[in-house]
Amino acid sequence: MEKYDCHSATQDYPHPFTHEVKLTRAQRIRGIILGSILFPLRITLAALFFLIIWPLARLRLAGLSEEERARPVTGWRRWLFHPIILLLSRAVFFSLGFLWVKVKGRRADLKEAPVLVVAPHSGFLDMLVLCPTQLATVVSRSENTSLPVIGALLEFNQSVLVSRKDPESRKKAVTQLTERLTSNGYWPQMLMFPEGTTTNGRALIKFKPGAFLAGVPVQPVLLRYPNKLDTVRWTYKGTTWTETLWHTTSQLYTNMTVEFLPVYNPSQEEKNDPNLYADNVQKLMAKALGVPATDYVMEGRVPVSKLGGLSLPLESPARETLSLLHRNGLEASEVEAALNRMIDRCQSGAQGSKASAEELASVLRLTDRETGRRHL
Repeated sequence: MEKYDCHSATQDYPHPFTHEVKLTRAQRIRGIILGSILFPLRITLAALFFLIIWPLARLRLAGLSEEERARPVTGWRRWLFHPIILLLSRAVFFSLGFLWVKVKGRRADLKEAPVLVVAPHSGFLDMLVLCPTQLATVVSRSENTSLPVIGALLEFNQSVLVSRKDPESRKKAVTQLTERLTSNGYWPQMLMFPEGTTTNGRALIKFKPGAFLAGVPVQPVLLRYPNKLDTVRWTYKGTTWTETLWHTTSQLYTNMTVEFLPVYNPSQEEKNDPNLYADNVQKLMAKALGVPATDYVMEGRVPVSKLGGLSLPLESPARETLSLLHRNGLEASEVEAALNRMIDRCQSGAQGSKASAEELASVLRLTDRETGRRHL
């Protein structure tokens, strides 16, 4: 069974950004036997379905002008291609071992809730939720449009694209998002992961306000993976995406439950304050999941806790350094001596001078220089 690394969150909440699958000897042997058969078979089938999807997804908007592409697809382009891509998308996940998806509750129609907010966000396999939501429109990084198949699917989906590196792109995406959500049914229903990054599901991190800026009703959607072995998480630290894929496809099957909660209608105060709206929906969803609602966020690829206007790292740099020294076999007295040498180096250097990672590794007498370069 899996174990979570909670060494450096806070005393109040578990660390949501780490997940590592810990297997018993029997589970590991079983995974190797099943994986050697199921992994290549399932990946081959999924790749085959993707290859079929690729040209079909491109055909949906083929021949349309930029002006026509800026409007929602209707007519034969929708009734012909939409069910085909939906069926093939489900086939991809079926081939990966998601044989059944249990759906609880009722999905609200477009007029009731223009946007579906989904949590917790665990990894790329969460995109299976698009099947029971009838391929709702999503928001994605513009960089993803260059990826094979994924780019074609984003085009098919008429997704809202945003570049995290370009502030103007973000402003444009917010405007586009607001226009779609307030179009009174002109644009299809949208689906968003308000956490903005993946977690281990043990706590909900602070929701980003994007889905709540328009002040329209939202429908909260809960994702659960009720399996003996939790293999689907891909987080900041721990199991890699390739290990996630291996462990998941090595199971005979993987369960997923999608639960649609009642539509949340914002108060006037929440409409005026998207952050308040986001926080209240986060608390409601956390309560339904039975997990804490935290103020943790991922900021510049670093997990932090928000305290007013401050961003406090969840993982102390000092703690990381001490852990590194201990991993290199240094006892308490040797750690103290190493830190004293580092202080002497700082005091002897010219003001504003910087030491290279190799020099620091030498001062601290680390045996594993590569590890030192990655952490210092």
